[in-house]
Amino acid sequence: MINFKSGLILLATAVVLFTSCVAPKNITYFEDLPDSLKEAETVSVPFKNPLIKPDDLLFINIQTLDPEANVLFSAVNTTVAAVGANSNSMAGNQVTSGLLVDKDGCIILPVVGKIKVEGYTTQQARDSIKSRIDKYYTQSTVDVRYNNFKITVIGEVNHPSTFVVPNEEVTVLDALGMAGDLTIYGRRENVLLIRKDTGDIRKFIRLNLNSKDLVSSPYYFLKQGDVLYVEPNKAKAYTLDSYRTRNYAIAASVLSLLIVIATRVK
Repeated sequence: MINFKSGLILLATAVVLFTSCVAPKNITYFEDLPDSLKEAETVSVPFKNPLIKPDDLLFINIQTLDPEANVLFSAVNTTVAAVGANSNSMAGNQVTSGLLVDKDGCIILPVVGKIKVEGYTTQQARDSIKSRIDKYYTQSTVDVRYNNFKITVIGEVNHPSTFVVPNEEVTVLDALGMAGDLTIYGRRENVLLIRKDTGDIRKFIRLNLNSKDLVSSPYYFLKQGDVLYVEPNKAKAYTLDSYRTRNYAIAASVLSLLIVIATRVK
């Protein structure tokens, strides 16, 4: 039989175990993939080019055989301040240049005037602009790209910030990588994607980083203005809970008392 002293020691051990933090679970990406595969597993990754919308900042490079026209067209990319971060996760104000799409979804270029670009991909916008330029100049070349394609990552990541990226093909994993990856307290199975839809409508989508199905999701590729929020897991909440802190203090006092009693009982 267990004597009184041994019982107190067992009780003290139970108190310590009860107040210890539980090891976080679900911290591995794509944990439903087997450890070894006989053949590489492939999935179809859907990607749709983003469509231009009002308030997008476009960098438009137009070149013709007329040097004076080239100077005129280059002046459309005015310098503006953009809040964000670079690829090295250095947050702050950035100075960039481009042509802002107005509330009507149009841009205004010298000589050719107003051009509708809302709802176009950058490729379609380029073709539309070139067709207008070709009415006035021969052998023109046109390049159109986003200059404010920004993604925001907040919550349980190492470097939360808004990131301005130089291309349109940005994935969830790209964004998390720019943010320094999730902390040990981030809920990988329940990352929240907030996306602005038509008008003022917002979509809220839950993403599971533990599942390989993430890469075949229609939300794997991010869009301009997307926000990723990584929720804290229970372990983080446990450490921040004032009631838990109070319980630790009580448990420590009880443990000290039990140890004193155990050392005095023969």
